[in-house]
Amino acid sequence: MTFVVPFDGTKLAEAALVRAGEYAVALDQDVTVVTVVPERKRYAREKNWIGEDESYDVETVVDRLRERVHTLVPDATFEYERIREFPPEDRIANHVERLMHEHDPSVVFLGSDNVGRVVTPLTSVGVHVADEESYDVFIVRRPHPPKLDSVEAHEEFYERE
Repeated sequence: MTFVVPFDGTKLAEAALVRAGEYAVALDQDVTVVTVVPERKRYAREKNWIGEDESYDVETVVDRLRERVHTLVPDATFEYERIREFPPEDRIANHVERLMHEHDPSVVFLGSDNVGRVVTPLTSVGVHVADEESYDVFIVRRPHPPKLDSVEAHEEFYERE
């Protein structure tokens, strides 16, 4: 069984990763993080990977994302795919899903504040990823975890809010 986390460095993606790491420790499972990195400045700026005046070096951004992943969950495996285009969210989701399926996930931990609502934005990668039926989806909507005695919280992560 593998827990897979789509990761773009946002606060809820980080929370999903931390949560996956906590559950992985409790259930003795592996965590794999997958990231799709379009080679376009606009996307990098939208995701706050680079500042407004900062140049975009894909490898530097990948290194930052990898470092953040390993800071939050040191034993997580980090995989990424570079894509040249800046496709619509559903095409990015297709890349994310393909990476996820390579790990045969039992559970996908997805950080999203809009997946599963009655009104869902069409531009959400999470909508497309959560639609798959071959794995369970654990949706993380809040940075703080539910109160479960068997899961040890990463206090240093939760205190920075």
